[in-house]
Amino acid sequence: MKFNAFWIEKSDDGVNQSVIERNVDDLPEGDVLIDVAYSSLNYKDGLSATGAPGVTRNYPHTPGIDASGLVTESSDSKFAVGDEVVVIGFDLGMNTPGGFGEKIRVPSSWVVKVPEGLDLHSIMIIGTAGFTAAECVQKLESAGVTKDSGPVLVTGATGGVGSVAVKLLAQLGHEVHAVTGKPDQKDFLESLGAAQIMSREQVLEGVDKPLLKEVWGGAVDTVGGDMLFNAVKGLRYGGSLAACGLVGGANFSASVLPFILRHVNLLGVDSVQLPVDQKEAIWTRLGSDWKLDLTSLEETLTLDTLPNAIERILKGEMVGRGVLQL
Repeated sequence: MKFNAFWIEKSDDGVNQSVIERNVDDLPEGDVLIDVAYSSLNYKDGLSATGAPGVTRNYPHTPGIDASGLVTESSDSKFAVGDEVVVIGFDLGMNTPGGFGEKIRVPSSWVVKVPEGLDLHSIMIIGTAGFTAAECVQKLESAGVTKDSGPVLVTGATGGVGSVAVKLLAQLGHEVHAVTGKPDQKDFLESLGAAQIMSREQVLEGVDKPLLKEVWGGAVDTVGGDMLFNAVKGLRYGGSLAACGLVGGANFSASVLPFILRHVNLLGVDSVQLPVDQKEAIWTRLGSDWKLDLTSLEETLTLDTLPNAIERILKGEMVGRGVLQL
């Protein structure tokens, strides 16, 4: 059985991207075979598709860290032919052929049934990026951040994670301060519910200071680097920051002072290895009390338009969510 897939080859001469025809028999062993209907483009996919060190080990390869589709074969009784399912994280699109192909075969422990309130399309507008945003909000919620705690800062606010975080937090009644390096996206961020738009430069002021003025009750940081810890230094007493990204760097200047003087929390967020039962719980919320209309964020992609979109997401030029239709 043949299917089309986005194919990355890496050699001493560089990285080559193409669309090729593959055979289902070439897929790895697994419990569930899925006809992929949609995937989405995430920053991590861009790194994998361009051969960035430390992301994907084995080439040639098909990226795509998330996928939604219909079960066509299953050796696990939890899933039947025709079930609508979603897969995000684990090894999908890293070293296991991912959602940028029309078929995937994966362990059943990676698979979640699409919950009521979502469908194959809407769940991929959310995708890994939107799921990560929801996981950040859940972390803040669990740490006691409420709409009465003070404004919530969102860095990288026009990106996939940031834009969904702004939308969800605003919908839940929070005052959202959105940080962006794209001043021309002010109207876009305000349409998502941002109450205040801040530049990167504003948030990076005072990197050399141990503490900053207490402003935010919570924060979602998608950037990393010094922006992350400046946000920590600007948290109100007892505030929390959920950290999920590193496009601004993996390292930052820090001290213990915000933690021991202001009782703040720095919360790590990982959507890759999060156990599937916890993924199911968050997906259920995104189909019910956290349901979002994200159609305004969507840019439709095809296998042929992926190379340009990959280039744009790595340059920080993409706004919202790129959804791949297969």
